[in-house]
Amino acid sequence: MKQSKTGFRLAAVACAGALVLAACGSGEKEENKAEDVAKGDGEFVVGSLLPQTGSLAFLGPPEIAGVNLAVKEINDAGGVLGKPVRHVDADSGDAKSAIAPAETDKLLKAKADVIVGAASSGVSLTVIDKILEAGTVMISPANTSTAFDEKPYDKPDLYFRTAPSDVLQGAVLANLLIEDGRKNVAIMARQDSYGQVLAEQVEKGLEEAGSKVAVKTLYSEEAKNFDTEISKVAAAKPDALVLIAFDETLKIVPALVAEGIGPKDLPAYFVDGNTANYSKDGGTPLPEGMVEGVKGTVPGVAAPDGFQKRLLEVDPKLNDFTYAAEAYDATILTALAAVAAKNESGEAIALELPGISQGGTKCTGFKECADLLEKGEDIDYDGLSGPIAFSDLGSPTEASIGIYLYGKDNTNKAVKFISGKI
Repeated sequence: MKQSKTGFRLAAVACAGALVLAACGSGEKEENKAEDVAKGDGEFVVGSLLPQTGSLAFLGPPEIAGVNLAVKEINDAGGVLGKPVRHVDADSGDAKSAIAPAETDKLLKAKADVIVGAASSGVSLTVIDKILEAGTVMISPANTSTAFDEKPYDKPDLYFRTAPSDVLQGAVLANLLIEDGRKNVAIMARQDSYGQVLAEQVEKGLEEAGSKVAVKTLYSEEAKNFDTEISKVAAAKPDALVLIAFDETLKIVPALVAEGIGPKDLPAYFVDGNTANYSKDGGTPLPEGMVEGVKGTVPGVAAPDGFQKRLLEVDPKLNDFTYAAEAYDATILTALAAVAAKNESGEAIALELPGISQGGTKCTGFKECADLLEKGEDIDYDGLSGPIAFSDLGSPTEASIGIYLYGKDNTNKAVKFISGKI
């Protein structure tokens, strides 16, 4: 396998339905050294650290279903290195509950070679050092903070993600606001590694295009009342509001309505952390029509109908598929890396992951790709979430961002997808 070594210069350029973030690098390729690392014990163990409780609990079911479906399909195809894959799950909770470190210990004790998670960037930052020091691969389906490409993680290690950094989502959202004619935008965001970074990227994109940020107000991730921030938004008299939030959206939107700046009065834009199902059947309901007309951005492409059907066979209660494809791809990719290395140890998997995501024969399913590897071919796994193509820092260098629109029933539907390179 080949491993691409590329450094990236982040300069956003919008063009005809695509967003390109220009890249530069050495262009050199180096041979992996997976054969030089210690062998694992022969059993590929996948741990999942995903939100079953907390402010991102709505993302848990689709992500967990994605992992479970991938493990099922891998085992149906014969497993990894001749043995069934074992899956151990744990609850990441959120930053407030702070249960992730103890749950991570549970996964490491179970000898997880790979941990899929966490969903929250902030939660991942509380356990990343523990996981990497244990020699275990950490691969998140939903981390979007730029922190994972910055010091001390700005070098090849055991961390990967199948969702693009907020550099891309921020640029797409800024472009959407500009296309919609917004000239004086308010930004209200969580004060954490996710909210602050995404707010900065949106602000940067708007200002570069000549639009004004009327006000940017951050609230504590533990806040229970948002009156101060909402008053600041109202006083700024913006022509649109970007709300970068998690489940506190359920409190913020009614408070905006009460202040006279709800979505019907002030156009609102959500992001992946709160583009959820707010219908009466969605588990996080708001009064009918309250978010009608709101637009949201979410990394990834729409889950294909066939994939949704397979997910529903794993979890018939699913009503949201956000990040299911990214969790599925994360699991499939790590299994294929173990097959390529003929070794399921974390270090061996990490060495193979960049190479199997680009540059070889394109393939999608586990069996198809594993068969090619068994024949000695290089592969390029193009997943259900998109082409991926890992950089040497473990982040996708190609991705799509979906733009969604809410209807009267408080559910959202995809309007279009913007592709981008980072």
